[in-house]
Amino acid sequence: MSLTRPFILIGALAAAAVLSACAGGAGTTTPLPLNPTSRWSLQVEEGHDRIALAVHQTGLSANQRAALSALAGRFAQAGGDVLVVQAPAGNDPVAGEAAWSARAALQDMGVPPHRIRVESYYAPDPRAPILAGFTTVQARVPRCGTAWEGLSQTASNQSQSNFGCAVNANLAAQIADPRDIVQPQAMTPGDAARRTVVFDNYRAGQPTSAPQEDLVRSRVSQAVD
Repeated sequence: MSLTRPFILIGALAAAAVLSACAGGAGTTTPLPLNPTSRWSLQVEEGHDRIALAVHQTGLSANQRAALSALAGRFAQAGGDVLVVQAPAGNDPVAGEAAWSARAALQDMGVPPHRIRVESYYAPDPRAPILAGFTTVQARVPRCGTAWEGLSQTASNQSQSNFGCAVNANLAAQIADPRDIVQPQAMTPGDAARRTVVFDNYRAGQPTSAPQEDLVRSRVSQAVD
C-alpha cells in the first residue's frame, strides 16, 4: 500500500488553509474592504462651538456681547438645533443673572427663544464662567501615512491600506457644510413667476432669454485711464 497519496492530500489541505489565512487575515471573520473608496468613506462626527463668558457684577461687557453676536451668527449659519446657555451650579445670583442676560442678548440678536435653553453645570466655583454654545457636525479628517505595509506583498490581492486616504482627507477638509455628507440638502422651490414669463414669451414667438448686457463693451467703457 502506497502512502504517497495521503501525504499529498494533507499537504494540499495545509496549503489551502495557509492561503485562506493570508487572504482574510488570521482569525478574521469579517471581509476586508474591496477597494480604497469603501475603506476610506466620508464620515462625520459631533463637535461643539462654545464660548466662555466671565461673570461680572456690572453685567455683560461689550466684548462679551460681540462674542455672543458672533456665536449667534455661526449658529444661524450652521443650522443648529438648540443653543445652550449654562450657568455654574451653586445658586449664585450674579451668575444666574449673567446667564439670563446672555439668553436675552442672544434673543435680541435673532436667535428664536424656543431654540435657547438655559441650564446649570457642575463647577468648583459658583462664579465660574457662563458657557454658551451648540452642537455642530464636522467632517472626520483621517490621518494618512501613519503606517505603511510592504508594497511588494501582493499575495492577498488586496489594495494597500493607505491608498485612497489622501483623497478623502482632502474632500473632508474642503466640504463647506459637513451635513451634506449625511444627506443632500433639500432643493429650493422653483421660480414660478419667471417660468410663466418664459412660457408666455415662447407661445408668443418672442425670445425667452433675459436681455444680456454687452460685458466687453461695458468693461471697456468703465476701464480706469
